[in-house]
Parts: sequence; C-alpha cells; structure tokens
Amino acid sequence: MLNKILLLFFACFIAQMANAQGELNASVRVSTPQLQRTERRVFDELEITLKTFLNTTKWTSDIYEPDERIECNFILTISEELDNNGFKGELAVQSTRPVYGSGYKTALLSHLDKDITFTYEQNQPIEFVLDNAENPNLAALFAFYAYVILGLDYDSYALYGGDNYLLNAQQIVQNIQNSSTNNTAGWRPSDGGKNRNRYWIIENLMNPRVKPFRAAMYTYYRKGLDTFTADQDGAKSEVLKALEEVEKVNVAYFNSMIVQMFANAKRDELVEMWKIGGKPQKERVIQIMSKIDPASGARYREIGF
Repeated sequence: MLNKILLLFFACFIAQMANAQGELNASVRVSTPQLQRTERRVFDELEITLKTFLNTTKWTSDIYEPDERIECNFILTISEELDNNGFKGELAVQSTRPVYGSGYKTALLSHLDKDITFTYEQNQPIEFVLDNAENPNLAALFAFYAYVILGLDYDSYALYGGDNYLLNAQQIVQNIQNSSTNNTAGWRPSDGGKNRNRYWIIENLMNPRVKPFRAAMYTYYRKGLDTFTADQDGAKSEVLKALEEVEKVNVAYFNSMIVQMFANAKRDELVEMWKIGGKPQKERVIQIMSKIDPASGARYREIGF
C-alpha cells in the first residue's frame, strides 16, 4: 500500500513539473572566487533556486515542447559580500537559437552585465510579479534578462515578434525607476556611464531609430541562417542585407548599445561564415563590421580576400 502511495505521489510530482515547465532551458552557475564569509552551500542553493525560477516560470502564453525551449546560460560571479545578506558582482548572459536544417546553434545574446547588486537569504524562493514596482532586485534582474532573451528569440522567427516580451522588460525598468525601495544601479540612464546598462538595452530595442535593427534580425536569422543548408549563396546574400541595415542603424543611432551587443554575439560567426565567398561580398562585410566594431577590425580582416 505504501509503495502505491509513493508511486502516486511521484506521478503527481512529475505531472506538476511538466506543467510548470517554462519556455527557457537555462543553466545557472554562481561563481565566488574571492569570497570567504559566506558558506558555499548558500551559493549552491542560490544556483538551484535561480534555475528553478527561470525554467519553471511561464513567461509567455505559448506552449513549448521540451525540445523547443530556449537554451540560455547565466554565470553570476560574486565579487563582494555586503551587509544584510547583500552581494555584488557581474552577470554573464548568453542565449542561442537552433538553425533550421542543421545541428548548428547560433548566438542570439552574449552580454556581460558588470553592475549587479542583490540580497539573498537562504531557503527563500525567488518570486516575481510583473506589475509589482517593489520586486526584489534579484528577481527583477533575472526576469528582465528572461524577457530580453524571449524578445530577441521571437524577433528572429517573426518580424517584430518579440514586442510583447520587450515591453515587459521595459516595464521592469520603469517599475524600478518608480520604486521606493530599489535604488540599485543599472536601471537608470546615468548609471555606470557610457550608456551601457539595462536601461539602455531596452531603450535601444524600443527606440524607433533602432526598429530597422530588429527587422534586420529577422532577415539575418529566418531569411539567412535558416536557409543556409538549402541555398548557401542566397542565405549569405540575406545576411549581408541584414548587416547593411545594422550599418544604417549604427549611423542613425551612433554607438548604440544594442549594435555593439550584436557585434559581440556575432563576431566569430561572421568571420567563419565569410571566409568562403566572393571578394566583393567579403570586402563589404569587412567594411561594415569594421565600422560597427572598430576595436575588432583585425579579427574581421581574417575573412581575407
């Protein structure tokens, strides 16, 4: 009888986990290379708690099959222990997307947020409510990046398909700016300087001057990479069209954060993609990317002629 009860409990648990499965297939690692005061088991629990939060939250109203979930990776490096269970560090966020008809996974996002501050108490779940202006900063941080990942992913499959999720990310930023309790850095225009923080990520993505960039992402991924196995030359022509649109955005909104984030994510892919190709196209890719990402000009010249 006891065995039947245990089996029934286990079956119910599995069913609940299946229903709770969200859109993300996130891995989380918490690194603490310099800390001494807090026990490692606290951060081991934080890893599990963050992973559960990301992977079981339903971020959209869509139904995802297990193999459709968006693969993403979060590495939280904690550099400083503050008072009252506070911590400071940086967060590396990456997400990928499968390319149709191949085993290749292309980077959608590769970003390092250097301005992370949060509090965490052991045995406390991470809870987030979109309409709440007083969400804990840890929950707001990971929810913000979850919605950005979703927005970029949906944009890659449908023209401006990520609008709803980018609006949610924008709402998180606005809520924190109106918060009476959250004064942490990274959410306001002047935080950190050089227009490089979470405020500017979403400002760029929602700015009318950057809208052609989002259209270019649809061209790059859906019309370009997804057709690569069927028509390599045609696919590369679409990729080049996308790069030309990104170049226009870079002129219209010079030094925008989102264009630099694009270069960070796609630099190696573009170099490898264009090592084989016609000289005029190679020259054009090198020209565009060297303007967009001048610090990496030598890397793009590896495409050769």
